[in-house]
Amino acid sequence: MEKAKVYFTNFKTSGNENLLQKLRRLCITAGMKEIDFQDKFTAIKLHFGEYGNLAFLRPNYAKVVADLVKECGGKPFLTDCNTLYVGSRKNALDHLDTAYVNGFSPLSTGCQVIIADGLKGLDEALVPVDGDYVKEAKIGQAIMDADVFISLTHFKGHEMAGFGGALKNIGMGGGSRAGKMEMHSEGKPYVRQDACIGCGACSRICAHEGPEIVDGKATINHDKCVGCGRCIAVCPKDAVCATFGDSNDIMNCKIAEYSKAICQNRPCFHISLICDVSPNCDCHAENDIPIIPNVGMLASFDPVALDQACADLCNKQPVLQGSVLSEQVHKHEECDCHHDHFHMTHPDTNWKSCVAHGVKIGLGTDQYELVEI
Repeated sequence: MEKAKVYFTNFKTSGNENLLQKLRRLCITAGMKEIDFQDKFTAIKLHFGEYGNLAFLRPNYAKVVADLVKECGGKPFLTDCNTLYVGSRKNALDHLDTAYVNGFSPLSTGCQVIIADGLKGLDEALVPVDGDYVKEAKIGQAIMDADVFISLTHFKGHEMAGFGGALKNIGMGGGSRAGKMEMHSEGKPYVRQDACIGCGACSRICAHEGPEIVDGKATINHDKCVGCGRCIAVCPKDAVCATFGDSNDIMNCKIAEYSKAICQNRPCFHISLICDVSPNCDCHAENDIPIIPNVGMLASFDPVALDQACADLCNKQPVLQGSVLSEQVHKHEECDCHHDHFHMTHPDTNWKSCVAHGVKIGLGTDQYELVEI
């Protein structure tokens, strides 16, 4: 496979061009206008940030992308799917409230915000992918209803995937609640007995008689459970939880396969901003100080090459003192992996497994030409 082109620009500005203008020029130079947007519904997939987190991308960047889509005749909307964990984005109402609080409103971004998997995270499209681990991906319905797909990613560290890049934003972010369970584990939830009040909401919603009320408490019969996630959605006490059982490498492979399910058979374009590189995901209700300096903005038609290029650029950066990464470096001075900032930040992770699997399944290539503009 020939090298993919990944376009890059740093965060330096001049009196003639600000960062928003620079992002627009990057997208145009990278070929975004080559896509036929005319009268096409265009999903712009991004992370709205958990309430309390301040490392997420500013909505100003989303407006640049949305305006460019509209300029080309398209119909853009900002989107993400509900979370599997308990937080400020576990259902569409809370999710929209959080998005608006963090600045992602139609007034500020120039386009509508749609939570792709619906009110309770149950609105999903079943997409054949025939991967090594996933045969039928469960994707937020609105994402699959779109004619064109654009990912706008805040590139940062991640406590399970190694880093949160384009593939993490697309694959894990685009999965419905049941899809997220499938990526994290076998997809069979369990009940925290201390929190359960035995109300029976889980058993009433289940079409397969998975939840059972025994002695005033619910349990999940895994022989009957199909992992749809409906019991998680309806539990009034958040007592029903997902099991995080698979290894991080398998999770990364599933993320790549979910990304392929989303990107296959339609025009896609991918943008990543390496700024405020927090050690953990924007799903945290807090963000620690960045582990490296701000690097720049990148764009490509190839999400695998984009992730590889972002990782390479990050690993060339100095470690910021006082960060989690600097603490890890001091703690493991004898380690020979100092060149890999993300593995050093979270030693139990291996981000390379996601990139390698993306190459294996034909999602993209890790060979790229960096075109600086």
